[in-house]
Amino acid sequence: MSQLAWYKSSFSTGSENDCVEIALAPGGLIRLRESDDPTRVITTAPAALAPLLRTVKADRLTPRVGPRT
Repeated sequence: MSQLAWYKSSFSTGSENDCVEIALAPGGLIRLRESDDPTRVITTAPAALAPLLRTVKADRLTPRVGPRT
C-alpha cells in the first residue's frame, strides 16, 4: 500500500503521530489509516464514507459515556 498517495486530514493536530490519513485506491475505493499505526488500514467505498463525513462536519456525533457494551 505504500504506492498510494496519502493525505492528512485538515483536522490533524500537526504532530506526526496524531493524524488521520486518506488515500484513493484503485477501483475508486478509499483507504483510511492513523499515522501512528500506518500498517492498519481500513477500506471503504465513497458512498459508505459520505454519511460519516457529513455527520462529523455537522458536529452531530454523540459522545460515548461509560464503557462499551
